Amino acid sequence: MNALVPLPVLLPLCATGLSLAFGTRLARFQRAISVAVLTAVLGLSVALMIAADRQGPLSVDLGDFAPPLGITLVADRLAGLMLTVSSAVTLCVLVYSLGQGMADRDKETPVAVFHPAYLILVSGVSLTFVAGDLVNLYVGFEIMLVASFVLLTLGGTGPRIRAGSTYVIISLFSSMLFLTAIAMTYAAAGTANFAQLALRLPELPLGVQTLIQAMLLTVFAVKAAVFPLAAWLPDSYPTAPAPVTAVFAGLLTKVGIYCMLRVETLLFPGNRLGDLLMAVALASMIVGILGAVAQTDLKRLFSFTLISHIGYMVFGIGLATRESYGGAIFYVAHHITVQTTLFLVAGLIERRGGTNELTRLGGLARAAPLLAVLFFVPAMNFAGIPPLSGFIGKLGLMRAGVADGSAWAWVLVAGATVTSLLTLYVMAKIWNLAFWRAAPPGQAAYGTVLEAADDSDDDDADTGPDKIPGTGDEGVVPAGRPSGTSVAATLQGRTVTTSVRPPPAMTAATAAAVLLGLAFTVLAGPLTAFTDRSAAELIARRPYVEEVLGP
Repeated sequence: MNALVPLPVLLPLCATGLSLAFGTRLARFQRAISVAVLTAVLGLSVALMIAADRQGPLSVDLGDFAPPLGITLVADRLAGLMLTVSSAVTLCVLVYSLGQGMADRDKETPVAVFHPAYLILVSGVSLTFVAGDLVNLYVGFEIMLVASFVLLTLGGTGPRIRAGSTYVIISLFSSMLFLTAIAMTYAAAGTANFAQLALRLPELPLGVQTLIQAMLLTVFAVKAAVFPLAAWLPDSYPTAPAPVTAVFAGLLTKVGIYCMLRVETLLFPGNRLGDLLMAVALASMIVGILGAVAQTDLKRLFSFTLISHIGYMVFGIGLATRESYGGAIFYVAHHITVQTTLFLVAGLIERRGGTNELTRLGGLARAAPLLAVLFFVPAMNFAGIPPLSGFIGKLGLMRAGVADGSAWAWVLVAGATVTSLLTLYVMAKIWNLAFWRAAPPGQAAYGTVLEAADDSDDDDADTGPDKIPGTGDEGVVPAGRPSGTSVAATLQGRTVTTSVRPPPAMTAATAAAVLLGLAFTVLAGPLTAFTDRSAAELIARRPYVEEVLGP
């Protein structure tokens, strides 16, 4: 089983070469490669999760070089669970993107690079979960950064380039800080290997330990979009294509949470910065959800709820008890799936109604009942309505706070309750505006999904399409649309008309994500037991260290 550990990283990388080689010449084969590889990664991830649960952590030294010289990859229960959930989500999003690309008739570049970039992103995410040292964790982050910029800027439109540039600047800043933290750690401890650091860091002066811990947490807080380091997220994610936004919002921020869990339990036990973590958790919850309440653009609204619910996970890390770690791990798995699903639904709403602006939507419950169901189920799950998994995860974290009994814990329990109620209000607001009320005047007419007309058609003032205000040459609005109406965008950034029936692949992928979220409710008992064992293993530390260094 140990030999399987590198495969979730290596398979997507190998497939990237094949995907680039075939490109648009054999588009069907390119799509088949991506689906087959991600399906294989999902199967491998499940096998690793089961093996890690039964046998304990699994490790492999690449090139048979022992640490600290060699590259060590480790899969314990936490890594196995994260690999499984992330691979399931990325497979759903890939199928969704295939449906969108075929519906948009995107057959030429830059969409030819979508599959290679997506596979590289999956490889980078997998590497961060199994990295056994700080250097390779940094490499995983950089792989994700390169792929992320390509995916964020697909189509080369002005808003996407601006959003991608902001994302890259913030990521480069955090990368420089990460490199500085790695250098300091190596200078102080003589190694970057996690298992060796777990033994050597406690021997360092307390001030040095705290400085390294604070720097690493700052890096991971930027990646996770923890307040006040989350201002970049609402402006970066909403401009990207729907599948890209979904996988970024659902998965990439959780990579930062995973890293915080890993270093806080393995490298810095003792909860020295617990009060600080709980303070930023509370701020993330409240500021994020208040930002969501003020939004009328669906993607920006979901971006703010993402910041808010990151606070729940940081709350569990800050408490630093077995119960809180277990609750945080459960909530991470739940949130990856449900947040991704909501962004996929946002893409379907945009496809159906022609916009993500809630004030211009309405009547979707009657016009698109399946879409209404696909939104309602994950929305209630996200809001924490019992007995869904969102309620189970929040209840576990609140019970851990009550059991802790400290002043900060009680404040966080109250803050989590208020945040949950406001989340329910936000989901009800979306339902009322987009689904329940009658369609407002001027809502986009329904039609077949088509590529937008050429810009040259603008010469006809009477019958040609009009430019979308404020978007430059990003696209055009088909003739007959009300002035100022924004429309859905293809992967290449061209505008499209709306569709009475969204592409079947997009609907099927979204339905699969909804069912995956419901599976966490049906399997809540076994999953909660698994996350509890994961938390116990993280706190013990010994199984991880002995697997890497030997008894």
